[in-house]
Amino acid sequence: MIALNEYFDGQVKSLGYNNNGKSTVGVINPGEYEFGTSTYEVMTVVEGEMEVSLPEADSWKTYQAGEKFEVEADSSFKVRVAIPVAYHCKYGL
Repeated sequence: MIALNEYFDGQVKSLGYNNNGKSTVGVINPGEYEFGTSTYEVMTVVEGEMEVSLPEADSWKTYQAGEKFEVEADSSFKVRVAIPVAYHCKYGL
């Protein structure tokens, strides 16, 4: 089953699916957003680039297409994007 997810008044949209665990693929429109996690997540930038502020980091780091970052369960992280960015997120590994 494919699920449509929409956040921040439609500025972030994704399609969720199960394939050896829960995953989403989506697009983030330009802006700055904060996401909360309930499970461990691995996010991969598919196209474009995003700046990310992880919970344990003192500064923002830029991730480009093909790069990934990990976020622990029960935490939050911030992203900033200047142009639309495509991503893949894998949950609960």
